[in-house]
Amino acid sequence: MDPINIIIALNIIVTFGANVGTAKKGFRSTITAYKEKPKTWLQNIPVMFTVLTLVALISGVFRLGVFDYKPEFMPLRLIGLLFYLVFSWVQIWSFKSLGENYSQEVLIYKNHELINKGPYSILRHPQYLSQILVDLGGGLALMSYILLPLAIIEIPFLIMRALLEEQLLDRHFKEGFKSYKKKTGFFIPFVG
Repeated sequence: MDPINIIIALNIIVTFGANVGTAKKGFRSTITAYKEKPKTWLQNIPVMFTVLTLVALISGVFRLGVFDYKPEFMPLRLIGLLFYLVFSWVQIWSFKSLGENYSQEVLIYKNHELINKGPYSILRHPQYLSQILVDLGGGLALMSYILLPLAIIEIPFLIMRALLEEQLLDRHFKEGFKSYKKKTGFFIPFVG
């Protein structure tokens, strides 16, 4: 098997292990009291794309849906691998930084706090930016003609979901969120 594919496979296993506790917290949103949870297709469609990109990533590890690995593609593959590795861990850092506020759904818990530590000290949506860069990086590293288009299609859905979250945070935290928004970037540090 190709060394890049082995590294990606190992990272998938390790990040799953690192994310187990966070995933358990995410499922609590179905049983914990929440203050506001919009009924919208943005609760499901972006998550569906994330699952599809994960399936495409795993398929790519086994060389399903990929272009031939030609030597001239190696620089692109290595850049993709770097992005994939770095941002898969930034994403886990983002989830862990949210602590008890983490949910797989867009909602505000009754005891919700505005998080401004870790990656949230410079970005409001590091988890979505990381998801995009993980998928694009993984697609490049594997030369996947399935994962790359899915990653590109996923971008506007994740942006719309982030905007929905911002509306909720603005309604719930009012001036606190406005002040936080001035100090942080939307997807790019200190921009927007």
